[in-house]
Amino acid sequence: MFLKDYIKEVYRGVKSLAIGMKTTGYYFTHRKEIITQQYPENRLELNLPERFRGEVVMPHDGKNEHRCTGCQACEIACPNGTIKIITKQEVLEDGKKKKRIDKFVYNLAMCTMCNMCIEACPSDAIKMGQNFEHSTSDRNSLVKVLNRPESRLMDGVE
Repeated sequence: MFLKDYIKEVYRGVKSLAIGMKTTGYYFTHRKEIITQQYPENRLELNLPERFRGEVVMPHDGKNEHRCTGCQACEIACPNGTIKIITKQEVLEDGKKKKRIDKFVYNLAMCTMCNMCIEACPSDAIKMGQNFEHSTSDRNSLVKVLNRPESRLMDGVE
């Protein structure tokens, strides 16, 4: 019984190796399909897929406006508390009070790149960026404020 199981395991291992070598041989002989990218030599022309998740970013337009309303849906959706939105009350011209973001704090060291915050955002204020080189010896540099200084909410976004 022991010898029979041992021979089966050896056969499965050799079969698995043969399948892997077949795939490797195919890509070796069909050079049109280059899969491997020579990083870091090609850092400037690196081609990342559109669905790549590097870090959370908050796009701003040319007038330093963003789409974040401060609803905190992304903060609630985040499974490990990576996002912290600090809001303030702003008085409008007509006397009404409106909640606006003061700081959108993102802790990259805690982020698992799960994309749940982006899915939860009702105003598409945040997205996943393409930056992935975050090596540092100082953890405090991984805590980022995503909204720019003096930025404001885009007109028409509520």
